This record gives sequence, structure tokens and C-alpha cells, in this order.
Amino acid sequence: MACRSSGGPATAGGGGAVKKLATLALALAATQLAANPPSIQGAGATWTNPGGDAGKTHYSRLDQITPANASRLGLAWSAELGTGRGMEATPVMVDGVLYVSGVAGRAYAFDAATGRPLWAFEPEVDMQLNRTACCDMVNRGLAVADGKVMVAALDGWMYALDAKTGKLVWKADFIENRAKGDNSTGAPEVAGDVVIIGMAGAEYDVRGYVTALDLKTGKLRWRWHVVPRDPAKGPQERPELEAALKTWDPNSRWDIGGGGAPWDALNYDPETGLILVGTGNGGPYATSKRSPAGGDNLYLGSVVALDPKTGAMRWHYQETPGDNWDFTSTAPMILTRMTVDGAERPVILHAPKNGFLYVIDRQSGKLLRANPIARVNWAKGIDSATGRPILDAEAADYTTGPKIVFPGTPGARNWFPAAYSPKTGLYYGSVLDIGNLIFMTPGQKPLKARALNNDAALIFTQDLAEAVGTFPAPMAAQIRALPAFADAVKNPGKAQMRAIDPLTGKTVWAVDTGGWQDRGGVMVTASGLLVHGNVAGQLVVRDAATGRSLKAIDTGSSIMAAPMTYRIGKVQYVAVTAGWGGGGYPYIPRYGAAYNRVNANRLLVFKLDGRARLVKPPLLPPLTVAPEPPAQAANVTPEVIARGASLFFGNCAICHANRPRSITPDLRRMAPATHEAFRQIVLDGLYVPAGMPRWNDILSPQDADAIHAYLIDLQVQTRKDELAKQKAGKPLDGPALTILSNY
Repeated sequence: MACRSSGGPATAGGGGAVKKLATLALALAATQLAANPPSIQGAGATWTNPGGDAGKTHYSRLDQITPANASRLGLAWSAELGTGRGMEATPVMVDGVLYVSGVAGRAYAFDAATGRPLWAFEPEVDMQLNRTACCDMVNRGLAVADGKVMVAALDGWMYALDAKTGKLVWKADFIENRAKGDNSTGAPEVAGDVVIIGMAGAEYDVRGYVTALDLKTGKLRWRWHVVPRDPAKGPQERPELEAALKTWDPNSRWDIGGGGAPWDALNYDPETGLILVGTGNGGPYATSKRSPAGGDNLYLGSVVALDPKTGAMRWHYQETPGDNWDFTSTAPMILTRMTVDGAERPVILHAPKNGFLYVIDRQSGKLLRANPIARVNWAKGIDSATGRPILDAEAADYTTGPKIVFPGTPGARNWFPAAYSPKTGLYYGSVLDIGNLIFMTPGQKPLKARALNNDAALIFTQDLAEAVGTFPAPMAAQIRALPAFADAVKNPGKAQMRAIDPLTGKTVWAVDTGGWQDRGGVMVTASGLLVHGNVAGQLVVRDAATGRSLKAIDTGSSIMAAPMTYRIGKVQYVAVTAGWGGGGYPYIPRYGAAYNRVNANRLLVFKLDGRARLVKPPLLPPLTVAPEPPAQAANVTPEVIARGASLFFGNCAICHANRPRSITPDLRRMAPATHEAFRQIVLDGLYVPAGMPRWNDILSPQDADAIHAYLIDLQVQTRKDELAKQKAGKPLDGPALTILSNY
């Protein structure tokens, strides 16, 4: 088959030889699959990768902890990890050792039964890369193989550590071009004798790729790019990229890179011998900005199957052709076997951001099912014959004016792992029903190196009613006239924990969670338990058949990561990392544990009749009125403040939420010393050791002064409002508008 520019599956094209190789590879995969019994059956006593088993099903065959005794669950041991940002990694347990990764690529090893620390590793990270990590300095896991622990640091270095001692065996730089905004937040995946890692940064100026390193030495083995390179630079690196080039405008924004960063969703399939990769969103967001003549823009928003020995593509399925909405396909995939249309099939279960749950044959890439699991208005459905979405341009094409799009850019599903139980045949996970208003400014923008280039403004539907009142009257009227406006204001959205039939998309049961940010990872067990954390700080154990809560342990720490379970001797343990950040970064919702307590990153381990004392992190001091800022400089005009606001929302707002409780400082509450050092902080990197990068390559001194003027003005207004609230006896932390933009 030749590679096609459709949403349907295809094998690599580019000539007769490639066609024959691809056909032979698929035939060989089918023979291997028939000759070997299924190896994707759930985790047993060990938990060998962040997803538990080879299929990353987050399903455990252990059954000591049951619905009947789950109420006896208590703390076995805990460990402080010494950081205070987002924790998204699920631990790995091999040979009695519990390994876990943390902020920016730290790694830790503990005795899995006692919690005794064995070793800890902290990479030397270039914190300047924090500027291009759109969603916190998180890390989603490590890999254990060949006596080594592999962990990728935020700045794109892979570290191979001795599993027993934590000492460095090798390290390798897997970033292709350090002048760009590439960074790393994902977990590596071992496939035979290579370790494979993706990268992040599609909102910035990157051309996405995955890299394979030699497991023993760290030497580069191959690299596969998601999008073609500028054809003016010569032939493409691979034949499938020559085919992909036909789906891009020749005059695309090659300088920006195209996006497609595969920052998560790597699965090695031992049954087919393929490495499966979920690819990222386009950059800039709008197809009209990225590829003005349109096109499917392969291989954005796709699942691709690669040969782990060479990196050659064997098939692809594009879930969001011509991605226009930041609909990454990087949500974790689950590999399993299901009976579909009367035959047992090896399948991928995948629910990316775009609102559909897909069932895909993992031998061929053929689409078997696709059903919506949240509000979707960008497409009317998926054509089962072609595999392509049936677009609704009138509802969701914001290139002609503001539109309210469902799902929103946070995605119906995202990085937070789901689980699949072969016993129930159900898919379990958090589902987010939320949209956002999207609009952009006209015309192409110049490239901003290592900075946001998405060229879109986003307002979540939770903020829509408030936001419209702040817009100029003509624009407000235009937005209120949108067909989706009334529903978006009436039903702005929520998060639910759900059990879903993957073949129909129908919800079997659903439980509302605390708010749209409350969407953590899950684990399911053979004994019928569903375990997850929440933003309020509880580890929740549910009956997987009904969703009924059986036990909720108040830990005092917001929990987003997926739990895992393992057995040492006759004792079953449940472990989870705790810490707010990542997907909801930097805003901490009022119902979150991290809103009232120190956001201390911890590893928490539980067992039946656990007796260890569960100590909650310390309470934060009460909120006080914003301090009085310095007077504005004599040359500050309303125009300067407006320019500062535009620069702030285009460069700073993605990290600085400007709310009373946030992982990053609330810049409406700057102390006098911070005001005095503002230029040094923003331009010279005074706070780089604390994670605040320098901006002198993008912002001029005049730009920094304009941002400062805007923040002084904002602090004046905040202080005035909070003094009035204090006088009236109202809380100081009322709602605040969230706008993420890049002009």
C-alpha cells in the first residue's frame, strides 16, 4: 500500500521496494502474533513499567485487596521527595525495589516492603528549558531493563543508572537542535536493545521526533520525525516523509517546525514487534497559519507504528487530520486483545484529546471502532469506511472568527492514564467535558525562537460568561451569537470518573469529581477495585462494577498520578505519587489540598491494616491583602500598560496564573524587593536556580518595563478589590479570569 493522505490506516509508501518491505513486515508480525501466546494480561507481583504490563493496561491480577476488605487499607510507609511541583509518574517495582521518577527527571529507589531509601539521583538540568515546558517540570516515568534505570531529564538528556546503586552508567543527549524549544517530560520505552524517547514543545518552535538510543551504550541508533522538513533543505530523511510532504503546503511555516511533538504515548508491542507512537498537535495551532493551503498535515495527531530496529514506519492512523485545535494524540495507549465483530483481535484502545475513543487493530492500523465520549462539535462523527472525521467547519473553524470548540484544549482525555480490565471488558478513566473559546489575530507572525508560537487565544468555558463581559461590544455580540454559546454558559463542563464500553463508547457508570481540574490517573484490579487519587488529597478506592466509593484516605496532598500495586511475599501494596501541577499547572483550585497545604511531593504506599502514621503537609498561612506596589514610572501611559498586558499573556500567563494560590508566584503580590529586581529576574536570570528562566533573547528592557507596568497596575487593582472584600468580610480569593494566549 502507498502512504495515503487520509485519516485512515496506511503503510509506508515511497516506492515498490518500500511497499514490499512493509507488506513483508506485516506478514511477519502476523506470524509472530499467531505463534506466541498473548503476553498482555495485566501485572502480577511486579509492576514492570509505569503502565504495569506490556500493554500498559494499568490492570493488576493481584486480588488480596478486595471490595470486602478495602476499608482496612492504611499507610505502610511514605517518603518525602524534596520537591514541590507536579507529580505525574507511576512507580515501577522490580526485584523488590520500588523506583519512581520526579520533578524534571529526578529518580529514586526504595526497598518496596519497608520504604528504606536505597539511592536518589538528581540530574543537572538546564532550567532555561523550563521556559518551553508548557505544563510544569513534570516527568511521567522511568524504564527498568538490562540492570539499568533509564530516566529522561527535562532538558533532553537520557540517563542510564545502575539499578542497584543509582550510579551513572551512561548519559546521552537526544535533543536534535538545542536552538529550538525541545524539552522532555515523557517516560522512555525499552524495545529490545533500544530505549526510545519522545520530546515535547509543539506550542513553541519544534519539529517533533522520537529517538532510539542503544540500551547498552546510549549511542544514537535512529530518529523518526513526525512532520516533513522544509523541502528547500533537500530530500526528506525517510520515504514516508516524502509521502507526508504532499499533505502540507509547500509554503508551510517550516521555520516554526510544524509541531507534532510525541511527548507521551510510547508503547512497545512484544506481540507484533512494533513500537507504537502517539503524536502531538500542530504548531501553530491553526492549519491556516501552519499550512495555508490546508492538507492533512501527516503525521500530526496520529498513531504510528515503527520498526524498533530501524525506525521505518509500518503503518499509521491519523486521528485528527489537519489538526486545528491542539488535539494531540499523546494520551496513553492501552494494548490488549478483544473480540470485535466475532473475532479476537489485538487492539489499541486510545482516547486522545479530540473526544473520541478509538479501537485500532495493532497489526495493521485498521480502525475498528470510534465513538465520542464527551461533547464534540469539531466533527459530526468518524466515517467507519474511511476512518476520517466528518468535520463541522461551521461550528469549529475559528480561522474565520471566534468559535467555541468542544472538547477544549485540555482534551476529553490527556496525559492521565486510563485502565482496562479484561475481566469486565471496560475502559476506566477520567473524562473531561469542557470546551473553550478560540480566536486568533490576523496575519502571519514572525518566528519567536524558543517561545510560544501557537498564535491563538484560549478561554475555557468555565470562564466564558465572565470573559465575554470584558470584550469590546462588537466582539462580545459576535461570541454571544455563536450556536454553542448558550450551552457552553449553561453547561460549562465538568470531570467525571467513568467506566466505558470501548466498543460502543457508552458509559456504564460515572461519578462526578471535584471540578474540571480533577482528572487523575487510575488503576483497576482483578478483585474488582478501581483506585485513583483526587485534587482534594484523597486516595479513593471504588467498586469497579458500580463506581461506589469503598474507601477514601485523606492524605493532605493533591494526587494526579495513577496508582500501582505490587506484592512482596504475601503482602499486596498500593503506591502512588502525590503533588499538584502538570495538567492543571499553575492554577491550584480552591478545592485542592495544595491550596491550603504545602505542595510537598511524596510517595505514599498502603497495605491492609497499615499502621504507619500518615502526616499531612503543613498548612499554608492565611491569605493577606496584596501589598501596595511602587508608583508607576513617569513615562508609563495607558498604551504602555496595554502593551505590557499583551506581552504578559503572550509569554508569561501560561506559567503565572496570578491567583492567590499557585505553584508559581502570584505577581499581583510582588514584594518591594521583587519590584526592584524585576529587570534582573526577567532578563538576566536572577531566579534561574528557582526555575524562572531568563527572557533577554526575546524581551527587550522596554518590553520588561511594559510587563512590569501592567503588573503594577494589576496589583493596584487587586489591592483595591481585596481591601473592599476584607472590609465586607468576604474571602480574598474570589474567581479570576483565566486566559491563555499568544499573539
